[in-house]
Amino acid sequence: MEITKLWKPQDLFVIKSPMQSLRLVLIVFAVVCGIYILSMCINQSSYYLLQAKSLSIHAINRHNCHYPIFQEDDFHYLHFPKPQTFSREECACNPVRFFAILSMQRSGSGWFETLLNSHINVSSNGEIFGAKTRRTNASIILDIMDNVFNLDWISSSSKNECSAAIGFKWMLNQGALEYHEEIVDYFNRRGVSAIFLFRRNLLRRLISLLANSYDKDAKPLNGTHKSHTHSPYEAEVLAKYKPVVNMSLLIPNLRHAERKANRTLECFKSTRHILLYYEDIVQNRTKLADVQKFLGLPQRELTSGQVKIHNGPLSQQIENWDEVQKKLMGTPYETFLKED
Repeated sequence: MEITKLWKPQDLFVIKSPMQSLRLVLIVFAVVCGIYILSMCINQSSYYLLQAKSLSIHAINRHNCHYPIFQEDDFHYLHFPKPQTFSREECACNPVRFFAILSMQRSGSGWFETLLNSHINVSSNGEIFGAKTRRTNASIILDIMDNVFNLDWISSSSKNECSAAIGFKWMLNQGALEYHEEIVDYFNRRGVSAIFLFRRNLLRRLISLLANSYDKDAKPLNGTHKSHTHSPYEAEVLAKYKPVVNMSLLIPNLRHAERKANRTLECFKSTRHILLYYEDIVQNRTKLADVQKFLGLPQRELTSGQVKIHNGPLSQQIENWDEVQKKLMGTPYETFLKED
């Protein structure tokens, strides 16, 4: 009768041939190398993480500052600028966040910026790239942003010494899309947050553009052009003009604005950002609380001295309203004809 041999643990270590011996050595060597490489990767990752934390904590404490513990995600967006034009010594412990408002003309960005600047801890410096000479190439744009975020850009809105948030307003046709790759890289590298502000009703935006263009030439307010008004009288004077909309350009203009907004969101999707709509802010002021939270600001009631120019239904603001209504009926833009 055949007797089955029982397996014993020590049998694992019995070498039956030189070839098996070599194979075992290679397997053991591969396992040891794998463990070593894995441990080195873990150590390197831990080292760089500790370095990043150390640098952030050092930056926060280098002036013997005492802070509550920040979230790790905040470290990249907290800055301690060293301006060349003045000393922040009394506010050296105040971390600063960087932001840019990306928008299109006549989308409420001017009004929105005045709201932000009513916060004692915010400095938004207007359309710094309005002048063409400041956006002739990406290098100039990045240098100017360095100047702004180093607190060396002086404007009427500057509250530099103790600002908690520094930024500016940027129209999309002022180089923001033309050099978007370099700008997105800069935002991500420097920890700049993007605030997108668009208008849902693009027809109202178009009417505002046409009226503003007329005002530049006619200057009905004592020969002075005003893009924004600060009194009911000024708003009433400018609102009297009713533009005639070019029917052949109406839908192409609406489509162009829509596509530009969508392209912006696609190009800047990798940045830290918040998306706002003018109509939402007007109807729901809690949106301003969301913005303050996004910028890490203490909550304040934000105010503006600007007065809205165009109020009421669109039918009272467009000279050829019947034509516009007929043109947009049955199109994706038909909703713009209704009340906001």
